[in-house]
Formats: sequence, structure tokens, C-alpha cells
Amino acid sequence: MPIRLATTVADLRAQGTALLGSRQGTSQGLVPTMGALHEGHAALARTAVEQNDVVVATIFVNPLQFGDAVDLGRYPRTLEADLELLEAQGVDLVFAPAVEEVYPGGEPLVRVTSGRLGEKWEGASRPGHFDGALTVVAKLLHYGLPAAGLPDGSGQPAYRAYFGQKDAQQLALVRRMAADLSFPVEIVGVPTVRSSEGLALSSRNRFLSDAERDAALVLSRALRLLESRAAAREPLDLDSAVAMVESQPLVELDYFDVVDPVTLEPLAENCRDTPFRGEALALIAARVGPVRLIDNVPLSS
Repeated sequence: MPIRLATTVADLRAQGTALLGSRQGTSQGLVPTMGALHEGHAALARTAVEQNDVVVATIFVNPLQFGDAVDLGRYPRTLEADLELLEAQGVDLVFAPAVEEVYPGGEPLVRVTSGRLGEKWEGASRPGHFDGALTVVAKLLHYGLPAAGLPDGSGQPAYRAYFGQKDAQQLALVRRMAADLSFPVEIVGVPTVRSSEGLALSSRNRFLSDAERDAALVLSRALRLLESRAAAREPLDLDSAVAMVESQPLVELDYFDVVDPVTLEPLAENCRDTPFRGEALALIAARVGPVRLIDNVPLSS
């Protein structure tokens, strides 16, 4: 079946309901994106298709999460290519609204706040970013909520939303928002997709020159170094990993630390002399040429 397109909330809900009903579906998946899709987004879509009877993807460049108007303006808009990629993964319906459809009264006066969890790491470098991201995710989760009951008349279809683990802080915040505000949705994290060289896929990678792309590989090399030390229950020696990144002249490091995967608080005692035990998350962000890149790896021993 050809992929369907909706540009209004009313049409999204009508088409989603019709699809679930025609298939006697018991589950619906939502894949929120900002477009400019790549293989990482394809992995989100494939996972959702494998786990649900109906899958909706959203394509919306959210102005609330851009602190810089220039950055917002240059964000790639590639709707036709995005639709082809999503259709190839088996996505049923795409919601691609105008800004006025999502924010009909202009920028909202009331927004979701990311709280203390959103003030560190990316939140410290990009003030207001997570408040804007959570506000639109909250709206998209409401829009994508399946309205139809189950075929036997009991209850509601299962509802799942899919986010990439590359944006680890965003994933943690969305999970907290869904839990703290009682959203009727399961938040599913999908592992980071990388190039053959190890660079985490991002829509921003297209702005890197060949030399900058080569330089950016130091981020994943440093993360893999910590990952191997954690698996071997060795001291992580974060300082040496930081030095590796800082030795690359085209890379300007913003932050690099090891944190609790739920609270995102630093685990200083595991970073230097003591053997690593347990679970953690290594986070890194850096500017490479004109592009700001983020990456992370889960650590376990």
C-alpha cells in the first residue's frame, strides 16, 4: 500500500483510525522526526513496523528547539526523499504539518519544562532547547494516540513511540515526561546507527567537509575506548580519553563525561582510578568545523 500523507491533526487521526480498523490492529507506533532522514531514522521506522500493526511517522522542524534562527533556516527540508525512505521501511502514514497547524496561536504561552534534568549537558549548551523539544513531543504524542478501541471492544490499542539512543539526554527526558505526566505510551529507545567508520549518523553530518568528517571520528574512538575498559572492569581513565579528543585540532570539545543513565549525574568515582562496575553512560559533545556533534555509548561491566 502506498504511504499516506496527512498535514492536519484531524486528517492524521481520521486516517490512523481507518488504518487500525481496516487491519483490526491492536497496536500503533509513532516515530517523531524533524525530517532530513537517514539510516538512523530508517532503523527507528523498521523497529516500529516490526512491533506494531500501524506505524505513523511525523516530519516537523520545530522552531521552539532552535536557539539560532540561522540554524533553523538552514535545517534541511527534504520531504520527498523522506517519504520515499519511510515508505521503503513499511511506514503507513506520515504527518507533515505546517508550523501554524502545530502552533495555531503562535508560540505557546505554556510549555513543558525539562526541569533539572534538562539544565545540564546539552541543556547547558543550548538553553531552552529541551523545553521546546518536550513541548512538541508532548503534542505529537497526543496527536498520534490511537483513538479506536480493540476489535473485541475492550480497551485501547497498545501505543509506542520510538526515539534514537544517539540523543541520549532527549530520550531520558522523554521517558521522564511520559512517566511523570502519565502519558499512555511506551517509549522505546533504538540503538545508535553508525557509518562504517564509526561516526554516529546525523542530519548535520552533511555539513562536514571530508577533513572534518575524518576528524570527527575521534569522538567514537574515544567512546569505544571507555566501552572496552568498562567491559574489562578496568578504571575508565576518562582523562586519557579526553586528551585523545583534544589532540585533534579540528575538534573543539564541549563536554565528555560518564553519567548515571537515569539521572545523568556524573559518576566521578568510576572515571579514573577505581575499576568500573555497574551501568553508566558516556556522553560527548564537540564542535567540528561549523557543526556541533553529540554521541554516547552505554557502559556496562
